Amino acid sequence: MKAAFIADFQDGQTVATLFLVREKEIRTSARTGKSWLRVALADRTGTIEAKMWDNYTGLLETFACEDIVRVRGRVKLYNNAKELTIEQILIAVETDYTLDDFLPHTKYDVEKLFAQLREEIAVVKNPWLRKLLDSFVDDPECASKLKRAPAAMTMHHAYLGGLLEHIVSLCGLAKHITQHYPEVDGDLLLTGIVLHDIGKTQELSYSRAIGYTDEGQLLGHIVIGLGMVQRQIDAIPDFPKPLTALVEHLIVSHHGELEFGSPKLPSVREAVLLHYLDDLDSKMAAMRETLGKTAADEMWSTRNPALRRNLLNVGAYLNPGQPKLKTAPAPKEQKPSGGLFGTQPPETVKKS
Repeated sequence: MKAAFIADFQDGQTVATLFLVREKEIRTSARTGKSWLRVALADRTGTIEAKMWDNYTGLLETFACEDIVRVRGRVKLYNNAKELTIEQILIAVETDYTLDDFLPHTKYDVEKLFAQLREEIAVVKNPWLRKLLDSFVDDPECASKLKRAPAAMTMHHAYLGGLLEHIVSLCGLAKHITQHYPEVDGDLLLTGIVLHDIGKTQELSYSRAIGYTDEGQLLGHIVIGLGMVQRQIDAIPDFPKPLTALVEHLIVSHHGELEFGSPKLPSVREAVLLHYLDDLDSKMAAMRETLGKTAADEMWSTRNPALRRNLLNVGAYLNPGQPKLKTAPAPKEQKPSGGLFGTQPPETVKKS
């Protein structure tokens, strides 16, 4: 079992525990010519840079990226960041660990989240949309992936169960928004909410590390999700073609802008709402994640990748007791994205 987690490490602490290997390489100093082993080690609470300075050559072939290893070493601060000096590293025995210790996951009970999702679907009045949604949540394989899939690689809800958490959160927002705008088709909006990111269950891999599948790299979640929905619709006899087009439009337009990966711009009320609700929930979740890692007495957070800026810790700012100040780092110059067919996935440009 894992004895200690990265988030709890302290400067000078000696640790002997298990990690997931994220990166592994040999580095050489151009100035001194000295080489060392550098690895990025992870658990569900974060990632730590680790270095082994001596006697590592015989270990290089004993472990690889995405292996679980047992490491003994000492924590130290370097450039205000914790890193680990490795003394020993060994491949771990599978019976010694559970993979959930090494991947971040939602703080909510996924079974309760899934039950909430079923409750939302149960009140859909449109029989065609209800059949479509049931075809996904009633499928054991799809349900299993929905309970485990992250919503993104890094930007928001980037942990096991993150996609389901994001969907249920959007369902809650939709209840309020449809009361405020009664002209909106609530059933259609809910269908878009449940299915807009369904392709992420196949775009992302999340067994030992969160990454992209080959299909995900080649196609992206919008194309994958569109295909998944089309296949389910084809299996429902006499599904209305105009309704099919609307559901497909919700999926292909939910990123909101062509440069953010949407093949089409939102052209109906429900698609516009889906885009902005999706964007709102993703941004607020990203802010929660960043500010949650900011000390109570620190004025500014680290840079938030979704918003591309540092965030003010309002609690520390308004605290009348003189908190320890942390100067906001100067913003870095941002290069324009690669556009619809750029080299980066859409989530690295704006959101998922």
